[in-house]
Amino acid sequence: MRSASGGGPFAALKSIPITLLTMAQTRLQLLGNELLTEKNLALRQLSLVLAMVACAGLGLLLAVVLALSLLWEQRVLVLSLLSVLFLGAAAGCYAALRRTTRSSEGVFASSLAELQEDLRQLKAAAEHGQKSP
Repeated sequence: MRSASGGGPFAALKSIPITLLTMAQTRLQLLGNELLTEKNLALRQLSLVLAMVACAGLGLLLAVVLALSLLWEQRVLVLSLLSVLFLGAAAGCYAALRRTTRSSEGVFASSLAELQEDLRQLKAAAEHGQKSP
């Protein structure tokens, strides 16, 4: 009797499930790493946005009260200028936030690239297997 480690077509067939399971495990680990990375990025962005909004809101409120106190006679002009300034700052923050969301390369990009490479290699191996009788 021949052992499975001795070679031959049956030994190769027996190793296919092990290879497939190993590939699946690697891909799942990569997927888990990508999920963790994306979650951490989203939480960091959310906490920064919340801190920015809280600090900016309090700072702006205090700045408006100070400007109105100092320039009470020109309060309409001061409120108009500050409103334009705040709306411009909000538009700038919105544009910056849009840039950060567009710059990411997409969720699971590494996993998809690895799966495409696996598929390419499997197709190449299948074509090679069909050519040799």
